[in-house]
Amino acid sequence: MLSVEKINKTFGGLTALFDVSFQAEKGSITGIIGPNGAGKTTLFNVISGTYLPTAGTIHFKGQDITRIRSDRICRMGISRTYQNAKPFEALSVLQNVLVGVCFGRDKRYDGKKARSEAMDILGFLNLQAQAEVSADQLSPLNKKRLELARALATQPDLLLLDEIAAGLIPSETLQMMETIRQIRAEGITIIMIEHIMKAVMGLSDKVIVLHHGMKIAEGEPKEVSSDPKVIEAYLGEEEA
Repeated sequence: MLSVEKINKTFGGLTALFDVSFQAEKGSITGIIGPNGAGKTTLFNVISGTYLPTAGTIHFKGQDITRIRSDRICRMGISRTYQNAKPFEALSVLQNVLVGVCFGRDKRYDGKKARSEAMDILGFLNLQAQAEVSADQLSPLNKKRLELARALATQPDLLLLDEIAAGLIPSETLQMMETIRQIRAEGITIIMIEHIMKAVMGLSDKVIVLHHGMKIAEGEPKEVSSDPKVIEAYLGEEEA
């Protein structure tokens, strides 16, 4: 599904990513963890076309997307969420999702069909009752759900989740984990950045660990969680 090969990204004299490679198989959930400043969100920005890599290549469904614009990458089937939910706060929940349905795909829909699809997505995420509510009035959990709805509205094959459980209380995190499982059951491949270990270890088929912009570990959750290099990276952050 996705192949990332020897990606480097520098900002002036700062190296944010160095020689990062991995693959995400179709239908899988890949977790990406690492201390703050490890390069996780920068990696998402490179994959999604927000940043151009300094070196390296990215292939999606066999096609080189390394230097394709972010809007085109979205229409090819890669969508993402952000650490901080970014809805159009002046619009209703339904209108926010309609933006994705109408503008995030190659094909266009008439108003009636677009509205029907948007309502189906809201129903999937238990947001139908809030369809006409202004986005800025939502609870933290429902803002996260709306962020997911907006991403799903583009009909992605690959979904990049950037700390989708951040700011949620434990019971809400469990609800979000179940939602992610349901999204995967729909056939969508997922790569998720997450600091909540219970979530990333409980959902991921494999976990990738970044530290100072480099991949220091990759494997099944149990294997990675006991890796001395991973333990040292996190303990080092705590002691700093």
